[in-house]
Amino acid sequence: MGRGDLSDAEWERLRRSRGGFTTKLHLSADGRCRPLSLTVTPGQRADCTQFEPILEKIRVPRPGPGRPRKKPDSVAADTAYSNGPCRDYLRHRNIRHTIPEKTDSQAARLRKGSRGGRPPEFDEDRCKKRNTVERAINRLKQHRTVATRYDKRRYVYLGTATVAAIVVWLRT
Repeated sequence: MGRGDLSDAEWERLRRSRGGFTTKLHLSADGRCRPLSLTVTPGQRADCTQFEPILEKIRVPRPGPGRPRKKPDSVAADTAYSNGPCRDYLRHRNIRHTIPEKTDSQAARLRKGSRGGRPPEFDEDRCKKRNTVERAINRLKQHRTVATRYDKRRYVYLGTATVAAIVVWLRT
């Protein structure tokens, strides 16, 4: 996936969305609200398009010798990732997940009756841990340069966010 159909010039150009020039910082976090992988996209880019690239970037070193872990034990995500491709990807990699079903998807499934299939598995205790990513973003935004996004280039902003993530890791 990655950049998709964007050219290099288009990728670096500032994007205008409804609120003005924006970018999105996509990340995954562990249970202690520490960032595991980061990427930056234009502001109008959908969250679900970055699901696979973010999970593919996860590398957790092992305490002893051996390759780093690439597969999380479980994933807790919000309804932005409640679609077929995200769930299929997690099922293919045998990753347990807790993603609430969108209300319109639920209504469509119920409307189909027995042909609609079973509802996706949902664990309320793990669902309560979905805010770890939001808390990790808030920790990154304690750094003024990450919060205000003064950098004009995507790679400079990604570097700034990466340095902020390193500081978060060193403090915990």
